[in-house]
Amino acid sequence: MMKKCLLNAIFSAVCLFFCLSCAARVSGSLLADGKADIHVNAALEPRMTMLLGSLAAASGMVQQGAPLLNGPSVSASMSAAPGVSSAALANKTPSSIEGPVKISQINDFLAHGKEQGFISFEQGTPSKDGKCAVNLSRESGEELLGLLSDEISAYLEALMAPLATGEKMTKAEYLVLVASVYGRGIADEISQAAIQVSIDFPGQVRSVRGGTFSGRKAEFSIPLLDLLVLEVPLHYEVIWR
Repeated sequence: MMKKCLLNAIFSAVCLFFCLSCAARVSGSLLADGKADIHVNAALEPRMTMLLGSLAAASGMVQQGAPLLNGPSVSASMSAAPGVSSAALANKTPSSIEGPVKISQINDFLAHGKEQGFISFEQGTPSKDGKCAVNLSRESGEELLGLLSDEISAYLEALMAPLATGEKMTKAEYLVLVASVYGRGIADEISQAAIQVSIDFPGQVRSVRGGTFSGRKAEFSIPLLDLLVLEVPLHYEVIWR
């Protein structure tokens, strides 16, 4: 079950990069030309740290005492991904990482091959609003799995997340499955976790789908369970002047 495969993730979508039972925050700025500077901070919850630590040690994937989330390794994977200029994530603890990620073009961020990615960006003009939208589905999730960190994706498979396995199930069914295999405590951590996203946009925000806004800033609280299962597609959108 700890078979290695691969993973994903700004703007509600470095989110996918943190699809573990974790406390995660993503903040930063989207620039008028489509570049973005973001800062990520993620830490595994206590029960998840114990579970993944034991699974990783048993599989030989992580040596005893080594970080469960390896900042330099994840940085190298992200830096090689489409649309990313650089990533410099460091370990605060063996189960947490933090640091900046520079995105060279938001339209290209984690785009699969020559196809358009899951983020669309329209630059604003004096006569036209700017727009940024994120669309995540089971199909786009599977494509994203081929782009990033081996270790995080292996953890997702261990958690039997539909995002990684491709199995279709409801959120309720997934929590029952997790509880039956790993216990109610792990299922509760997953059901209660959310990823907090705060992004500044190039102009005054006029409307937001899936979040709130004030001035140039839009904020989102994205339930981890929604991302792990993708029972229904997730849509987020910001329009600014």
